[in-house]
Amino acid sequence: MLDIQFIRENRELVQEKARLKSIDVDINVLLDKDETRRALLKEVEDLRQKRNELAQKNKGQKPSEDDIQKGKKLREKIDKLEAKLEEVNSEYKEIIGNVPNVFPDDTPIGGEEANKPVKVRGKAEKKKVADHLSWAEGKDYLDFERGAKVAGNKFYYAKGALVELELACMQLAVNTAIKHGFTPMSVPHLVNETTIDGTGFSPRGDEDQIYKIEGENLNLIATSEIPITGYHSGEIFDKQRLPLLYVGISPAYRKEAGAYGKHSKGLYRVHQFNKVELYIFCEPEDSAKWHEKLVAIEEELCKSLEIPYRVVRIASGDLGAPAYKKFDIEYWSPLENKYRELTSCSNVTDYQARRLNIRYRRGDEGTDFVHTLNGTAMAFSRTAIALIENHQDRGGDLKVPKALRKYMGGKKTI
Repeated sequence: MLDIQFIRENRELVQEKARLKSIDVDINVLLDKDETRRALLKEVEDLRQKRNELAQKNKGQKPSEDDIQKGKKLREKIDKLEAKLEEVNSEYKEIIGNVPNVFPDDTPIGGEEANKPVKVRGKAEKKKVADHLSWAEGKDYLDFERGAKVAGNKFYYAKGALVELELACMQLAVNTAIKHGFTPMSVPHLVNETTIDGTGFSPRGDEDQIYKIEGENLNLIATSEIPITGYHSGEIFDKQRLPLLYVGISPAYRKEAGAYGKHSKGLYRVHQFNKVELYIFCEPEDSAKWHEKLVAIEEELCKSLEIPYRVVRIASGDLGAPAYKKFDIEYWSPLENKYRELTSCSNVTDYQARRLNIRYRRGDEGTDFVHTLNGTAMAFSRTAIALIENHQDRGGDLKVPKALRKYMGGKKTI
């Protein structure tokens, strides 16, 4: 969430940034609740002080009947005001929790159509290739029919050499991250509501992507970003510990509600896929530098996989609530003659850290909230599509990129 003092001092800015993110929130209503909340809190504190003074006055002796009645009335007033304060606090927390992060002034304005390419690498050419689903099903590497029989639509079985390819890609991603100083982390696949809400993944309108476990305070994770953020919730770091670099390995579970259009065929939008996620906790002044570093690692992986790609700056309406600044990397699809999303990388600033109370000591300056950043190292469902489309040979076999061969027993094709 945003700092309430920042919102008080920048009400029009925060309201406008929320509008440009296409998020409906009324900052004036929030600040009215904030004012009411502070006034009630002061009343409660003043009454508590009076009650303490009365108790101190009668310390060690029996209070007079008049003081007993005064104490009783003070208790009744405090109880009544505390109940009102609790109600206002609840309304205040709900509204401020819906206020999105702001974004830099150089952010492209608009929806997905306004996303701005900033770098292009590799040769983007159209060529006749089989689509990934036909290719994989033809070789008996993918089975969506049996996946639907067992689990439902958009679940699948992967088999044979495609699984070997996936494991190789995951190893490449993890080892690349380790080379850059990241600590590998295997995470819980279920998290509580506090962690879901703290990371900003609570559903908004039709955007609910989270699977909830009925009757329990548990949710399946949509990305390891969620449990990694929660890993340090409520903690205060010594400055010397930062930055903390993690690479999370986990499945991702997503409802993908409404994703039944042209671009949801096969692996592009599925309910479960394996993912390697880069994550950083750092000092605020370093987050811009680390954001660039994360994008560079994602680019390094694209180059290792020999996939043509471009880096895209994400526009305001496509940022989502937590992100301050975001880049996507899009792979070239020779089948569709266009670029398609492969990975993303976000600087969330202190938005998640405030929600989960993750701070660090600034020496004599006290404590401050850390900044958090996340980036996709490898989401195999989409990586598989990019590899299948870009590395088919004329005979229909898939040429294995050199960087993956050592993880596949030296195989050059599958």
